[in-house]
Amino acid sequence: MTSKETVQHPMEFQRPEQQHGFAVKMMELLVIPTFVLDSNCKVIIWNRACERLTGVPAYEVLGTSEHWRSFYAKARPTLADLVMQGRTEEIHALYHQQGHRTATCNNLGVENWCDMPRVGQRRYLAVDASPIYANDGRLVAVVETLRDMTDEKRAQVALQQLATRDGLTGLANRRCFDDTLQAEWLRALRQQQALSLLMVDVDNFKEYNDVHGHVGGDACLQRIAGAVASEMRANDLVARYGGEEFAVILPNQSLKGAAIVAERIRERVEQLQQPRQHGGRQCVTVSIGAATALPILGASASQLLATADAALYRAKHMGRNRISLPETDVI
Repeated sequence: MTSKETVQHPMEFQRPEQQHGFAVKMMELLVIPTFVLDSNCKVIIWNRACERLTGVPAYEVLGTSEHWRSFYAKARPTLADLVMQGRTEEIHALYHQQGHRTATCNNLGVENWCDMPRVGQRRYLAVDASPIYANDGRLVAVVETLRDMTDEKRAQVALQQLATRDGLTGLANRRCFDDTLQAEWLRALRQQQALSLLMVDVDNFKEYNDVHGHVGGDACLQRIAGAVASEMRANDLVARYGGEEFAVILPNQSLKGAAIVAERIRERVEQLQQPRQHGGRQCVTVSIGAATALPILGASASQLLATADAALYRAKHMGRNRISLPETDVI
C-alpha cells in the first residue's frame, strides 16, 4: 500500500438500501432488547433480545400496534408511543414510579415496573426512547431500548427497608418515625388538619425480661407490635421508638379519635394474656399517652412529642395499664 492509498470502510461500497439492510441486521442481533415504531406506531423491528425479555416472538407484533401487550396487562402507551405521538407531557403521570427522566440529545429515559404478562413476572425496566428524523425534519421512527433492572431495584428496596424498618418487629424504626412525624406535621400545617400522636410503653417489661429471658422478651415485643399495628388505618404509622416503647402517628385525627384508638390498643395487648411470671395471673399491659395538635406557624412537632411523652408519664404514675390525655390540644 502506497502513502496515497486509503482504507475504505465496507459500508462505503454499499448502496443506500444495502446500508439500511445492514443496519437493520445489526439491530436484530444487538444483545440489548430493542424495538422500533414507525410513524403510525406500528412495530417494524422487534429484535431477538426483546423476544427473550418479553417472551413474545417478533411475528406476533411486527406490523401491529399491539406491542403494549408485551409489557402491560391493560392498554397503555409505551415510551416510544408517547414520543411518536408528541405526548411526552404524559410521561410524568404514566411513569409515576420512574427512577429518572432525562432529555438530552432528544433522548428520553425512564424507569418503571412492567407487568410482563407473557413472562408471568413483573420486571423493573429502564427504558430509553430515541426519535429518528428524516432529512426534511419529519419524525419517521422511534427506537426504544430496554434494560432489565429488577434485581438492582429489589436490592435497593431491601436496603431502604433496612434503613427504615426495625429488625425485630418489622415496624418503622426511630429514623423513619422522626422523618414521618416531621412530614406529617408540615402536611397538617398546609392543610390545617389535626395531627395526633400516641406513645405506647410496655409496663414492667424489665420484670418480664428477667423471668423469660431476652429471647422471650423479644417474642413478647413482636406480639405487642402486631397488636398495635392491627389497629392502624392505611395512612397511620406505628414505629418502634426504642426498647419497649412504640409511637403511633395518626394524621387528621382528633384527640377524641386518638383516645379511641389508644383504648383499642390497650385492650388488644391485654387480650394477648402474656403472663409476666411463669404461671402467674398478672399479664403484660401497656400504658399510653396521647396528644393532638392543629399545627401553626412557629410551632414544631417536638411540642407534640413532648406533650404525648408527658401524658405517658402520667399514665405510668397513675398505675399503668391505662391511657392518659392532655387537658387541651397542644397548639
